[in-house]
Amino acid sequence: MLAAVYYSNKDIRIQEFPKPKINDNEILLKVISSGICGSDVLEWYRIKQAPRVLGHEAAGDIVEAGKNVKNYKVGDRIFVSHHVPCNTCDYCLKGHHTACHTLHTTNFDPGGFAEFIRIPEINVDRGILKLPESVDYDEGTFIEPLGCVIRGQRIANIKAGDSVLVIGSGISGLLHIQLAKISGASKIFAADISYYRLNAAKKFGADFTIDAKNSIAEELKKSNNGKLADVVILCTGAIEAVNQAAQCVEKGGAILFFAVPKPGIDVTIPITDFWRNEIKILTSYGAAPADLKTSLDLISSKKINVKIMITHKLPLTEAQKGFQLVAEAKESIKVILEPN
Repeated sequence: MLAAVYYSNKDIRIQEFPKPKINDNEILLKVISSGICGSDVLEWYRIKQAPRVLGHEAAGDIVEAGKNVKNYKVGDRIFVSHHVPCNTCDYCLKGHHTACHTLHTTNFDPGGFAEFIRIPEINVDRGILKLPESVDYDEGTFIEPLGCVIRGQRIANIKAGDSVLVIGSGISGLLHIQLAKISGASKIFAADISYYRLNAAKKFGADFTIDAKNSIAEELKKSNNGKLADVVILCTGAIEAVNQAAQCVEKGGAILFFAVPKPGIDVTIPITDFWRNEIKILTSYGAAPADLKTSLDLISSKKINVKIMITHKLPLTEAQKGFQLVAEAKESIKVILEPN
């Protein structure tokens, strides 16, 4: 079988791999659609793992199922989660599933940018969601990224009536905008340096857009009755965005670091002001099984429109082009590879 092997953002090689063999407790998935995530092109995050087959937003058909697999069968259309928690450690029991050691060490074989992947027993047990007829394979690739957004907004505790500022209007930012809208946010502001992405933010529900090359805080106050935002969501790790976020949060509000700067870059926080004004700094990583289930429910009910976010669909052999589109972040939103 063929797989796209990551060496760097500019070096994606299509290579031949043996088709994975499964045991009695595993599943073999024929990958139909596999989304390229923004994290796939974060070189500081990925390069230390190279060479490897990336891809964790995979949907497809079960073509083989081990004899001990009870809940799934050949022909089922599924989404599969690459990371799954143990559900028994202290972190899981306290609701911090994405801090679980098991979640950080599980994966499928070899990765979603391949024609076939082997689903290990633990992922079969707690990482599979069947796709209803109302959800196609392309929509299935959004289950994981939307699940991450759901977790982030739950941690940020966005409530009806809150004003929300999303800094960074890539795929994550646009999903945050849609989710904040259905959560009852009173006003949603989107900031970015790309006019293409600002136009997309407006299309997906932002009430106001702000050119991040200007002072976001000043522009925000002009459109928000002189107030800042109750919740600021950072969907970019650019240090300029982090610095602006600290100036944009209202008293009693919160900043959610959904994306972070690369290691070695220090973030300066006006902690005395935050202390006096009870401003919270929050972080969110990944998604737990419950978040993914909620994500599928929102997609299948069409409460979140993911289909129209797809700008490019490419065969696996054009993975290099796909990575280039996502890394350059110019005129693309969701890029999907089709291994089969």
